[in-house]
Amino acid sequence: MNEIKEIAQRISVLREIEEIGIEEMAQLTGKTVEEYREYESGEKDFSFSFLYTLANRFGVDITELLTGDNAKLKTFTLVRKGEGLKMERRKAYKYQHLAPIFKNRAMEPFLVTVEPKDTDAVKKNAHEGQELNYVVEGSMTIFIHDAEIRLNEGDTVYFDASTPHAMRAEDGKPCKFLAIISK
Repeated sequence: MNEIKEIAQRISVLREIEEIGIEEMAQLTGKTVEEYREYESGEKDFSFSFLYTLANRFGVDITELLTGDNAKLKTFTLVRKGEGLKMERRKAYKYQHLAPIFKNRAMEPFLVTVEPKDTDAVKKNAHEGQELNYVVEGSMTIFIHDAEIRLNEGDTVYFDASTPHAMRAEDGKPCKFLAIISK
């Protein structure tokens, strides 16, 4: 079974356990019932926003949807350089979760890489919580609602993540940034 189908199966099981109808899930995710069914059957890949919304609704960590494992550590966790849980939900963004096995996280920390000149990168998404982005390497433009803001290495932006937003790498180079999302 491929990764998308495994995630879809976990979503379907959690929805059934919680006794939530497909109509409610479609509304929650901003999808039509038909689109939601395609996601839950594993026919479509998931965006981060979609998975984050479902994880919050089910009361589970996003890593539980991705891996099927429960977070276990509650005092501290350590992730060495390059060893974050890789999540490639969309072509434009590559995520590394920096605390995938820490239990009851109040935040979701990611190292995100946005590749240059990817037209999908400007497709806006929204999710619950607040978000902080700190540019580690390169430059990017962040689109928040109607604003376009250029960020360079060392720049930080903090915003309401329920506002539609997207990022685009600039200068023909990938942009790496630390994204911390509150629950």
